[in-house]
Amino acid sequence: MEISYKLKDLVLYFLKLGSIGFGGPVALVGYMHRDLVEKRKWITDEDYKEGLALAQLAPGPLAAQLAIYLGYVHYRILGATLAGLAFVLPSFVMVLGISYAYVQAGGLPWMQAVFYGIGAAVIGIIAISSYKLSKKSLGRDWLLWGIAIVLAVVTFITEQEILWLILAGGVIVWLNRAPPRFVSGKAGFLSPILLQIATAFTLNEKLTQIGWFFFKAGAFVFGSGLAIVPFLYGGVVKEYQWLNDQQFLDAVAVAMITPGPVVITVGFIGYLVAGFPGACIAALSTFLPCYLFTVIPAPYFKKFGKHPAIKAFVDGVTAAAIGAIGGAVLVLGKRQLTDLTAVIIAVTTILILITFKKVQEPLIIVVAALVGLLLKTLL
Repeated sequence: MEISYKLKDLVLYFLKLGSIGFGGPVALVGYMHRDLVEKRKWITDEDYKEGLALAQLAPGPLAAQLAIYLGYVHYRILGATLAGLAFVLPSFVMVLGISYAYVQAGGLPWMQAVFYGIGAAVIGIIAISSYKLSKKSLGRDWLLWGIAIVLAVVTFITEQEILWLILAGGVIVWLNRAPPRFVSGKAGFLSPILLQIATAFTLNEKLTQIGWFFFKAGAFVFGSGLAIVPFLYGGVVKEYQWLNDQQFLDAVAVAMITPGPVVITVGFIGYLVAGFPGACIAALSTFLPCYLFTVIPAPYFKKFGKHPAIKAFVDGVTAAAIGAIGGAVLVLGKRQLTDLTAVIIAVTTILILITFKKVQEPLIIVVAALVGLLLKTLL
């Protein structure tokens, strides 16, 4: 099959997405499907679904893993590496700038006002992205819709993504579509879960602690950017006491008001704890496991991905992943839309995106930020 794009084109695309892609993992994976599958047709829908399924099965940030996999599809290790770096680098640079300003100013008092408007608009953006992703991937298959709905409800109630339910979705569709044909183990897939090793550091160095803690965050936390927040809170606030509650909330807010993967908040946390070296080590330690857990299984996933049973399993896992993402949207909405004004901003965002399909999300984000700042200043 002839490749219709050059590697530099894909790298430039992910640089752009990392620079202006707001909305967290739900929106970002939706943008990738819209741009690379529907509009440019660089990636087939089948390759995209395989990448989404693998990204959901492996630990680490969902959107970054999908970007790495899509880079791997036609350009293998080099493509995966450059796509991942291009996707993460812009937001990391922005977070470094905000971190510097935050430390110099002793905090960002205006952030609450800006985040109020942005947060409400982001709910509207990711709701539309989630709907489009569901409609495209699930079609009219009631089994897939049923799996997605169950995962959405469970994710909303528990406020976490449950891996065994996602795997169960794949097994259910596999047994339904090709029950007697796939019994050998050579094409089976297990999520690359590492066994956590209790390690005592003899060096009492903060950078070593940062590296190990954030490596565990990247290696052991499954799901979207939302899933890593409780793990980070338990470590940086409760265990190590590097940050207080307000600083941690500011870190999450920074991740939400900057484009790119939500997990880039680790750069902000690392900067507050140990300056520029801390930011670099935190980011590298978090994203390294997700890179390895994507490129190592990728050749086998590609090789066996066309098998009917594997395809059925992937469809089931994809449906479960979409349901879990939908549940995460509801969780975010419950936390963010706490008053009528926020609801109005979110609904207005949805109506604008439905009515004016060419309106770019960054423009909506900027307007929402100004609205939030204005409302909090006047009221």
